[in-house]
Amino acid sequence: MTFDIIRAGRAILHVTDLEKSRAFYDALGFVETASDDSHIFFRGLEEHNHHSLLLKKADEPAVEVISYKVRSDQDLEELATMFEKQGSEIKWMEAGSQEAVGRSLRVQDVSGLPLEFYAEMEPAERMIQKYHHHKGAKVQRIDHFNCMIPDVEKAYNYYLDTFGFACSEYTIGEKDHIWAAWLHRKPSVHDVAFMNGYGPRLHHIGFWLKDPMNIIDGCDSLASLGYGPAIERGPGRHGLSNALFLYLRDPDGHRIELYNGDYLTSDPDFKPVRWDLDDPMRQTFWGHQAPDCWFEEASDVLDVHTSKKISGIEPKLKKQKPTFVT
Repeated sequence: MTFDIIRAGRAILHVTDLEKSRAFYDALGFVETASDDSHIFFRGLEEHNHHSLLLKKADEPAVEVISYKVRSDQDLEELATMFEKQGSEIKWMEAGSQEAVGRSLRVQDVSGLPLEFYAEMEPAERMIQKYHHHKGAKVQRIDHFNCMIPDVEKAYNYYLDTFGFACSEYTIGEKDHIWAAWLHRKPSVHDVAFMNGYGPRLHHIGFWLKDPMNIIDGCDSLASLGYGPAIERGPGRHGLSNALFLYLRDPDGHRIELYNGDYLTSDPDFKPVRWDLDDPMRQTFWGHQAPDCWFEEASDVLDVHTSKKISGIEPKLKKQKPTFVT
């Protein structure tokens, strides 16, 4: 492996009403970098790049791509060569064809998820010390993607062997098959997690908060503006990752996680944490249960070549209820 994937970088979501979406994400404390009649670009307070969340107006909600930042343009070339050798069809997005991002590479991954890799993005002012602009949950930065797919073990092996990800935690189901996995490139618990389920679909995008109180601030802000029903699950603490969480649904049903409190994974001798599916501490550390919609609903993803929704596949492991994941 000669390329260097740095971290989860951005997501592009299709939404049906830009103004409703703008009001929701503004209430959470995202920073709007730019917008037009068809797009809104959001970033977190500490992010120095143009955006980490791009909303596009569309007839139906969907996920266009989830994106990873790489170190240089040469890494894009190395990735393209690898994909072509594997027989994967790639799509180049040239600089200038999409605002703020340089040349990028798109491909459908082994599970059918639409991936994008990019090296360059226009800079933006860091708002981390512009405290008079901080509001809502004071969202700091994008942290991870969580994806619902029918064969977690297949994706686990591919991301470790092909992309050079490392595993921080994983859940074992029947016959020691991997039921869910948390994989990272940056030195935290994950840049992407995979959970067993009907897919490929995007379960949620996780955004990092600077401290636990910001989760409460986010709840208060949402409730005071009439968005209380958008709170789907939490606040709570995961056993997996040890992180504090809050799950929300935006006006189109896309799921957002507000996230704080995981741990460092950079040491080369770090050993992944194994969880059994029947371990109650794995789920929610405090014991409360997730609603059924949290297990059953997720965002449809698009084909990077046709822009059509990808048909889902039933999971290989069907006998047990899906695990809680972060």
